Amino acid sequence: VRSWILHRSFILSLEHEICSSSSSVRWKDFLFLLIICLTFSLILSSFLLLYLLYVLQYGLMVAAGIAGSCWVAVGASLFLSKRVRCFGVLFVLSCGMRQGRNVLITAGTSLVVLKNVQNTLENITGLSRSMVCNLQAKRVSIDTTPLCNYVRMLRWVGDVLRAFTDFGVAELVSDLEVTSRGDSEKLRERLVEAERTLNGTAKSVWAAVDTLSSVSQRLFPAFSFLLLMGFTVLHLRRYCHDKKYENVYITRTFIHFDEKQKAEGRPPVLPLTPKEARRYITIPYPRLRATEGKAILKFSFPVFIHCLAWVLFIGVDVLMFWFVEVIRTIYVNKAHNKILRDFSYQVSIFEKSCLPKPRLVLYDSILPLVVLLAALLSMSLMSAKLTQIRLVVCEQFFSTNAEERVEFLHAKILKKRSRKKGNRKAEESSLRSLIKKQAS
Repeated sequence: VRSWILHRSFILSLEHEICSSSSSVRWKDFLFLLIICLTFSLILSSFLLLYLLYVLQYGLMVAAGIAGSCWVAVGASLFLSKRVRCFGVLFVLSCGMRQGRNVLITAGTSLVVLKNVQNTLENITGLSRSMVCNLQAKRVSIDTTPLCNYVRMLRWVGDVLRAFTDFGVAELVSDLEVTSRGDSEKLRERLVEAERTLNGTAKSVWAAVDTLSSVSQRLFPAFSFLLLMGFTVLHLRRYCHDKKYENVYITRTFIHFDEKQKAEGRPPVLPLTPKEARRYITIPYPRLRATEGKAILKFSFPVFIHCLAWVLFIGVDVLMFWFVEVIRTIYVNKAHNKILRDFSYQVSIFEKSCLPKPRLVLYDSILPLVVLLAALLSMSLMSAKLTQIRLVVCEQFFSTNAEERVEFLHAKILKKRSRKKGNRKAEESSLRSLIKKQAS
């Protein structure tokens, strides 16, 4: 409890410095506010510099110039404008809430698709090319081996019959000449056509995947940033214009308003009834409540569903790799003992030169996904508290709207109580009248 009080006092002091106007603070507070604004803008500019250098592949001087200009502009805007500071704080909080969760889930799905699904397609394509290669290598054997066996069989039959042509008086001499000819031109044309079709399909698929990968790597960070900004603006708009939006929290402003109502002789609402305490959340509250636990489960459910989908795609990739690897490992060119007058023949499925070479990119996708899942897990645990912190920040920056929301919530609770009292009185009166009728 003591550590919670110390953390709360530090947060309140930091909140006072950020939420205060730059013209109404002392020089120490002035300097502290300036350092906070410049630090935040420096972090944002550093991410922008890395994005320009390694994603968009800008030159160092150009990227440094853009990032430096962004640092100065954002730092000055944060220091001079209270609303910009509010927007910056809410933007950081949005990165750890539902909007940031959706961005990370999209990033994980894109990673699995671009790594594991692409690798699965490569292994399937390699297996198909290996099959075509084997058919081309075995084309002559498939056409000529059966015919050669038939020729050998006919010659053996001729040698056997020759032993029965000597009748003692006369001898019948016969020569058996058998020749074979195989025409594999149609098979060759079909194999060439199959190889051409396979190469064309693979080329179009890889072109689409490469385009998607390039576009997603370049545009996804910028799109995610703009998406988070849009959600932050939408939250501010709903907070300022919709009094029902997330208005279930008992804050310090609400407590002060209720005390003021009580001092003026008007009906207060505090303390809340047990049923109201389960519905309306008092903040700040150091412990985890049942409603917050439900919020954490609701926040974590999409993460769990997408995690199962990621495991499914990775499992398919691993199974495909295992299947192709088994084909490689079980290939053994065994020598068979020749049996006299055995005219059977064997054609191996795969030639050594045509064996597929599978590839597994498990570590390229598993390690980033582990980092994403760790971030999503921490976000799930902090989601309920971040919602409360976001509400407190909006309350500090928009005090007029906060007072209107408090008045609305206060009147709403009183209205529900009066309605329940009226229903209770009506039930009691009806019960009394019923008792009187039965007594009479």
